[in-house]
Amino acid sequence: MRPQSFDEVLGQDDIFGVGRPLRKAIDNGHIPSLVLWGPPGTGKTTLSRIIALATHAALEELSATGSGVADVRKVVARAEERHRLGVPTILFIDEIHRFNTAQQDVVLPHVESGRIHLIGATTENPSHSVNSALLSRLRVVALHALTPEQLRHCAERALADTERGLGSREHTLGEDALQLLATGSGGDARIMLTALELAAAATPPTTPIAADTIRDALSHPNLLSDRAGDQHYWLISAFIKSVRGSDATAALYWLARMLEGGEDPRFITRRLIILAAEDIGNADPTALQLAVSCHLAVQHIGMPEGNLPLTETTIALAQAPKSNLSVRAYAKAREDAIATREVPVPIHLRNAVTALDRSFSFGEEYRYPHADPTHGEGQQYLPDVLHGRSYLDSDPPS
Repeated sequence: MRPQSFDEVLGQDDIFGVGRPLRKAIDNGHIPSLVLWGPPGTGKTTLSRIIALATHAALEELSATGSGVADVRKVVARAEERHRLGVPTILFIDEIHRFNTAQQDVVLPHVESGRIHLIGATTENPSHSVNSALLSRLRVVALHALTPEQLRHCAERALADTERGLGSREHTLGEDALQLLATGSGGDARIMLTALELAAAATPPTTPIAADTIRDALSHPNLLSDRAGDQHYWLISAFIKSVRGSDATAALYWLARMLEGGEDPRFITRRLIILAAEDIGNADPTALQLAVSCHLAVQHIGMPEGNLPLTETTIALAQAPKSNLSVRAYAKAREDAIATREVPVPIHLRNAVTALDRSFSFGEEYRYPHADPTHGEGQQYLPDVLHGRSYLDSDPPS
């Protein structure tokens, strides 16, 4: 069911739709060098093949996980031969974020010269993995996960197509089954089609495919939570911002997205410890104790029961009063500490450990608050250059 032309591609209309600048350029024979950045199953490989067909270019495909510098050099040599014959070459590199600097450096001069038109595919932010020299010569195209409506259309097309799809089996899908298939695939057409094919294989021809069969075929919903890439950081960012913003419902949603997607719960509890100190802080000092207790509880009991202390803590921290006084106070103190790092510690605050210390009057004028009738009132603890400074400005809890 892989699309053979732009007209068959579902989604990405804002980039490759009729009349869009990139689509018009390709239709006019221009071959762009691109990085196709997006979630799995959004058509990155398909789009590269369609661009090659539309521009009558030879397509060379490499996977960064199994290809090295030698493979790139072979592609370059073949591209040189084609160039002499007037045939352009597109080099498609899947998972380009896994290409190391040496491999990227081999490609760079040939992209610059126009001998090779590079199309890279990645699920990771290319600015983190593609070197700046190469990235500056590529247009980054952000692809979107397919919507449930687009996946429904894809499923209906697959059921009807007698040549490339399941049309010869004459299956139908009820509304419940179709909705489950469209929403349970996480915007990934590959997952959706694989599940549909498996469900069809488990159903006699001409028989409607049941929703339960679709559910079994999906096995586990794809919640778009990878533990190493961008989704990992985007989801925890949304979670922390929701807790900081006192929206417990949103925080629980993002928590569930991470846990059901396989995120390490200890990663979440560590971030909650930071949040308790950073965003609640002195407005409720017990929040830090709660976050640490949650971390220990999750370590001790593991999952899935660990979701209970995580849920309890998430709700409590979201509903707690907020203060970032500690963050602001330390930032001010740090600024002064760096600016006055050469200022000596006042004599009266120094320990007199040795006879030499005492000969320099270390600590002589220090008044021990517990033994002083005034409890050390008026005693100066800051260096003279910072006398009167306060880092604890007014900070009413929110």
